[in-house]
Amino acid sequence: MDIKLLQTFVHLSQSLHFSKTALAMHVSPSTLSRSIQRMEVELGANLLIRDNRSVVLTEAGLVFKEYAIQQIEQWEILKNTISKGTNELEGEINLYCSVTAAYSHLPPILERFRRNHPNVEIKLTTGDSAAAIEQITLHQVDFAITAYPDNFPSRMHFIELAEIPISIIAPTTPCLVTQQIKEERIDWKHIPFILPEHGAIRRRFDTWFRSLKAGKPQIYAKVAGNEALISMVALGCGVGIAPDVVIENSPVRDRVQHLSGIGELAAFNLGVCCYKSRLNDPLIQAFLKCVES
Repeated sequence: MDIKLLQTFVHLSQSLHFSKTALAMHVSPSTLSRSIQRMEVELGANLLIRDNRSVVLTEAGLVFKEYAIQQIEQWEILKNTISKGTNELEGEINLYCSVTAAYSHLPPILERFRRNHPNVEIKLTTGDSAAAIEQITLHQVDFAITAYPDNFPSRMHFIELAEIPISIIAPTTPCLVTQQIKEERIDWKHIPFILPEHGAIRRRFDTWFRSLKAGKPQIYAKVAGNEALISMVALGCGVGIAPDVVIENSPVRDRVQHLSGIGELAAFNLGVCCYKSRLNDPLIQAFLKCVES
């Protein structure tokens, strides 16, 4: 059974969606379905229970998922161990981070890594930092730069890069929102909010808003990615929450203002994470050495 097929099954076991996995793994849904069927025939057991609306792993599927993950990890270790026998490390490193982290924290790491290991190819994917852990668990990337989550998976390794403060921001342009926040006593239950869909920052907002005892927040929009959130606040759509580092690097930073005297929001730790089981992989070790230095 080839590694690509194992990677495809692991992705499907996480997404539980044939179309999403087919798109991510660059195959057609029919090809994916036939590949799963061949695996099931070869193993002599059903790995999935599927109908027109859902996909569920069987007991055999759960066991095979763990086997597939181990084989993928061992394959990566083997490849890089063989490469280590040459004069230079070779191979590929896949990274995931937000757009802001790509120019605020990643450049010095990549500069050290490229200087020490010029033959290693680096692939960078940017997106919502709240999806970073999922990118690793789906084996789409080797590393991710992300906030340390409240429920950090025990199988993950985390190296802290910085402590990131969070702020509540509002537009500066004349609009209904700026009028509302100028009131001596802000009526929070009528303030429109632009919020992250999920993740560590959203949970901090929920904790902060509960402390106001203002009922439920009026959510104007849920946004994937802090950069887009700040832009919507700048346009006057509502009040938002975002990490200071993203606000400071935003092209619309002059069109938003920090709200003070409204209670404190807990900062979060930003860092690099990867699977613990891959810490002996030469490429992983080389990259982490550059992170730690």
